[in-house]
Parts: sequence; C-alpha cells; structure tokens
Amino acid sequence: MPELPIQKNILVAPLNWGLGHATRCIPIIRALEANGYTPILASDGAALQLLKREFPKLLALELPSYQIEYPREGKHFKWKMLQNLPKMMEAVSGEKKIVKQWVKQYNLWGIISDNRLGVVSKKVPSVFITHQLNVLTGNTTWLTGKLHRMIIEKFTECWIPDVDDFINLSGKLGHLKDADDLHLKYIGPLSRFEPMALPAKYDLMVMLSGPEPQRGMLQEQLEREVMQFDGKVVFVKGVMEAEQKKIQLGNVTYYNFMTSSELEKTVNESKLVLCRSGYTTVMDLAKLGKKAFFIPTPGQYEQEYLARKFKKEGLVPYAKQEHFRLEKLTEVDLYKGLPHIPEKIHWKNLFCLFERE
Repeated sequence: MPELPIQKNILVAPLNWGLGHATRCIPIIRALEANGYTPILASDGAALQLLKREFPKLLALELPSYQIEYPREGKHFKWKMLQNLPKMMEAVSGEKKIVKQWVKQYNLWGIISDNRLGVVSKKVPSVFITHQLNVLTGNTTWLTGKLHRMIIEKFTECWIPDVDDFINLSGKLGHLKDADDLHLKYIGPLSRFEPMALPAKYDLMVMLSGPEPQRGMLQEQLEREVMQFDGKVVFVKGVMEAEQKKIQLGNVTYYNFMTSSELEKTVNESKLVLCRSGYTTVMDLAKLGKKAFFIPTPGQYEQEYLARKFKKEGLVPYAKQEHFRLEKLTEVDLYKGLPHIPEKIHWKNLFCLFERE
C-alpha cells in the first residue's frame, strides 16, 4: 500500500492593518501550495475575510485583533497609537498562547508572520515579513526602530520584500547599515499581479485601502472630485463585504471591492492609478509598470516617507490629502514612474527553512 504524502502545514498570518499585509501574502500562499506545502491562514477582520475569499478551500483561523484605530487628524496619529498600545500588547500576548497551541494541534512545520508580533514559536522555524526595519515615528524613530528589531530577533529569519541594491523600493525603511543579528533575507518585491497586454479601458483608476476613518474620509473627498474628471473612471472603495456591489454614476463605475484577479485585470486596463502610497501598492504598481499619483494616509510616517522619496527621485508625484485637487493629476506626465525590479523570487530556496531532517 503506497504511503500517503506528509502534510507540511505552514501557518501564514498577516496583520490586519488595511489590506496590504494580506494581499502581499497571496503570492507566498500560492508558492507554498505549488511547492507541496499546505498553508493554514490566520488573521482577523477584513484581512481574514480577504484571504478566505481568495483561498476558500484552505483552513482559516482567527487571531485576536490589534484593534488599530486611526485618528481623524493625522497630527494625532502617534498619540492614538500610544493609546492603543495596551490593547495591542494584550492581543500579542493572546497570539503567543494560541500559536503555542496551534503548533501541536495542526502539526505545524513552520510559521510565516507578516508583522504579527506574537505569531512566533521556538518549536518550529518562524519567519517575520516586514519592509520596515526602521519604523518611522518622527523624533521617536530611534526607539520604535530599536523595539521592532528586538521583536525581529526572536524569529528564525526576517524576509524583506525588496532588493538589497542601490535601486530599491523601500529606501531607508528596509535597509540598515548594520543588521548582523537579524538573519535578513531580501527576497525581492512581492506582488500578486502580473503584467497583461490589454487595451486601456479606463483613463483613471481610484484604488482605496487602509483603516478607518481615513479610508472613508478620502473616499468622500474623491467621490466629489472624480465627477469632474474628463474620461472613464473606475473607483474601487476597498471595503470588504459579503457581496460585490457595482454602481454606475455618469462616467464613474464604483465597486465596493474586487478580487485579486479582477484588480489585476482592472489595473492593467487603466492608464493612471490614484491611490495611497502603502508599500504593497507600491510593489504592485512597480510590477505592472503603471503610472500613479499618491495621497499618503495623514500622519502615517511610512507612507509620507515613501511619497516624498518617490517624488524627490522624479518617479511619482503626490499631494497631502487636504491639498489634493483633480487638476494635480496633470503632474503625472512629468514623472518617470516606479522602477521595475526584475527580481525572481527563489521560493524553493526560501522554503528549505521548513524542511525537517
């Protein structure tokens, strides 16, 4: 009687902070399946909903929520994060206990945590995914960066979705002068998308994401602006709901959300993308070679840094949320667009970490 293949279970757990952490885990989950592993999904809220929709046949488990809340005014961002810290640490403590149980219950061969601080185990190889070795928080960056690196040290390896080269996407966020203790691997940018040779269907694509209330505030602002746009617009609100809704108002087609395959096709069919400057979005646009205009989330230092970096390098223009007006989109033609980084991810080599002797 032939032996049944061993089930190599790998826990994949992205942070529920916007949808970026979950969406950049999609190519990892696909690669695990292609290489004979069985991914087990774990998150909370909209991130977990998205993964369940993308991979309905995989086991999906719920983790405690970090209960991340954004202020209505960007200048209060840091203090809001400090207020949330006790709830966040309680969730991290809860994660550790649950993961300890799951390692035995599901016979885990390994763990891949995208910025979930408590999803780690001493019993199995544990990977931390981040593009932020430096966590920017203004005059407290030295402290937040140091604390983040102390957490990374507890993991077997840290995978950075970028390249360790002069031309890169994350800049000082993902590159340190001295990082010998962190077991870093630059794996190349992660994107669930592939370029497609499709004719242009939309002149402008609005792609929203991120936590409330800032996502909703930008939606209200852009809904007013795009009504004056001279051309066809597709507007994806980035709200995960039970059913997809499509509404046509004049020249604008609204969707509450799109699946990965729908987004991939629509971005490829769009001449220009208006969106946040989150790192996952940056990786997707770079992969597809799409021109963009960025509106960073107010008070989120990481997005503000990336927007400034790309503007300074002559790649992508941006505007602060309160200063954005539709006519600013004409600036895009003056910029080169994001660099394409032709880096092939060597999944087999990365996944060797999870092989038992």
